Amino acid sequence: MKCEWVKENITLHVYGELADDARHELEQHVARCADCAAELKAAQEFHDLLSQAPVVTPSPNLVTAARMRLQEALETAEQGGFWQRLAFDPANWLRQVSFSPALASAILILGFAGGVGTSYKVFVHQPPNAATGATPALAEASITGIRSITQEPGTNQIAIKYDTVSTLETQGSLNDQRIQQLLLFAARNNYNSGVRMDSVDLLTQKPDVSQVRDALIYALRYDTNPGVRLKALDGLGGFVKDDVRVRDVVLEALVNDSNPGVRTEALRLIEPAKADGSVRGVLMTLAAKDQSQYIKSQARTMLAQLPEID
Repeated sequence: MKCEWVKENITLHVYGELADDARHELEQHVARCADCAAELKAAQEFHDLLSQAPVVTPSPNLVTAARMRLQEALETAEQGGFWQRLAFDPANWLRQVSFSPALASAILILGFAGGVGTSYKVFVHQPPNAATGATPALAEASITGIRSITQEPGTNQIAIKYDTVSTLETQGSLNDQRIQQLLLFAARNNYNSGVRMDSVDLLTQKPDVSQVRDALIYALRYDTNPGVRLKALDGLGGFVKDDVRVRDVVLEALVNDSNPGVRTEALRLIEPAKADGSVRGVLMTLAAKDQSQYIKSQARTMLAQLPEID
């Protein structure tokens, strides 16, 4: 047995992923080869050190943000040709996984995260049975995406098409819990920015609901589309003065957002809370060194209207 083979498979041995016959041969070789024994000892010590570190569970926001970015990347990625996609080599793929514990772990983690994201459960409204007129029991579905959101003009009725294994549709008013659940799902998870904007626009009509306000805060902080972030600002504006979380996320948008329109709207919305210490501090920073002349000028104007601090 060559030392090169042993060193290539030491990691598999440490993680207990070698077949019994290969493990036996590796242990026999290590017993008579000092260099490979030292290599195995170092790998084992490193594994033990990693095992002592606490396991950090990703937050739901991080998982959702990563999933949304992945969906957008998949939508814009150039797809291979038909024959290229057809020519899939399972043996080669499995060979790569079997000799790479890190790859196998990554696949497991991604699968778990995807399962968490797509297993958002809602109740689906079934149409009445044509023969009996009875309404069947509500069925549970795992949503993979929201396809479209439309509101009937002049009414409170909303129709939402969403995907499970196939595309389904449910209808109801904005007060309907099922509709709210689907809108919340669309605001956080859908790869289509137009659908996210429709969802956030409708959710701004219910900002008093805590879950809705959380979704608007999330959209303002993480959504990649500036139009969606502006819609979220519109829904949060009335809470800047009294809700510290809202005030903080609006200040964050004012300082860090890449879109001038979002920053300008955020600056307008903090007007009622400009006397707050955190707001005053941000205004002083913007008035001193912001790259936007408009933001700098407006910040100075707002500071000039505040009483002096003794």
